Amino acid sequence: MTRRTAIALATSVFGGSAAQEKKVPIRGMYASPKPFWDTGARLPDYGVNALFVHGSGISQEVIERAHKERAQVYAEFPTLNGKGYIEKHPEAWPVNEQGERAPAATWFMGACPTEPKFREFRKWQLNVLLSKFDVAGVFMDYVHWHAQFEDPNPVLPETCFCDSCVSKFQKDTGRTVPGSTVRERAARILGGHDAAWRTWRCRQLVEWAQMLRAVIREKRPGTLLGAYHCPWTDEDFNGARRRILGIDIDMLANEVDVFSPMVYHAIMGRAPEWVGENVEWWSRRLQGRAKLWPIVQALDKPREISPLEFNNVLRLGATGAATGIMMFTVQAVASNKGKLEAMGRLYRSWS
Repeated sequence: MTRRTAIALATSVFGGSAAQEKKVPIRGMYASPKPFWDTGARLPDYGVNALFVHGSGISQEVIERAHKERAQVYAEFPTLNGKGYIEKHPEAWPVNEQGERAPAATWFMGACPTEPKFREFRKWQLNVLLSKFDVAGVFMDYVHWHAQFEDPNPVLPETCFCDSCVSKFQKDTGRTVPGSTVRERAARILGGHDAAWRTWRCRQLVEWAQMLRAVIREKRPGTLLGAYHCPWTDEDFNGARRRILGIDIDMLANEVDVFSPMVYHAIMGRAPEWVGENVEWWSRRLQGRAKLWPIVQALDKPREISPLEFNNVLRLGATGAATGIMMFTVQAVASNKGKLEAMGRLYRSWS
């Protein structure tokens, strides 16, 4: 634990004037606000001024009530989540180095990032969303190649070696990948073009960000583009964030307005203190190139998160360069009086 994190944690437990001086412009909740509103609560009473809601869960009623309660609505956009699509369009199913359809990575099933029809489908969905609703931002979720990082033991397959990906890799890089089967071409790529392949994969995610930003500029100029993000450092799991997930922070920082590292400490088998350490790392790594709005865990998974523990990770998530904070999920907070009160105390003190 770093000294700064230790001080922040001590302050979070015992209180202190330093915590009261912190201002956090964006104080949010993630998921549908209905469980919160069903308690009879109002957003300003708890210092909440931002709602982060899955795009399919946004309605005009949610927008209007949020605005009446002086809060903005941000749309979560499930960018590369393939569930519900790849089953009907198997050409978008990620292919592993054995030439087989990649199995689900625990509960997550991704999609091929280069499949043209899938890209157009997501582009169409965003057009529809922004045509209907005046949101303050669009947050890309699942913006990574098929894998699972939300576990203590992540699932890190090698994908995708489908015809679309191999053809685009050759066209974009000017390299030739011989072989008559997927397995042969994958072996050639991993054996002779590994560095170029890793960088090319990162660029595909940048293309997604550029595509979505272009839609935003056309439909809702000034709307933020954010990214819910794997919280790993450059070194974690042998560099798997870039090597397997295809996430290059430096590349994406040129396209993304806000990074929201998903510092789900209990889900990922980490101690609460890790939240502060991770936010410190992100603060140094971004160097002000994009806003930093972490999302911390309130959900009782895989174990119970007490109100005190939630209070601590919420405080730690708002340290460093963070100018925004939110929690996962609304239901987990609204159903627990202690967590609800902890959020309210902190958010009001940061307003």
